[in-house]
Amino acid sequence: MKRTTVKLPDELDARLRHESERRGRTVSELTRDAIDLYLGGSDGQGKRHLLAAGAGRSGHQDISERVEEILLKQLGASHS
Repeated sequence: MKRTTVKLPDELDARLRHESERRGRTVSELTRDAIDLYLGGSDGQGKRHLLAAGAGRSGHQDISERVEEILLKQLGASHS
């Protein structure tokens, strides 16, 4: 394993250390996890995770099937 020095703004360093304590993990573990996630994971697939997926749940099950209809309706309303 290689050692790398990273310079962080004070506020980001404080947030990282707080999260480290909260999770009971080392700063190095959290940093490695964050970099791995940012770069696409170690699964070898290069896939990025959608951290906000599902954050704005509408309760409707057919949104992906009706996306064109919904967008056209919204575009029409914005031009009225």
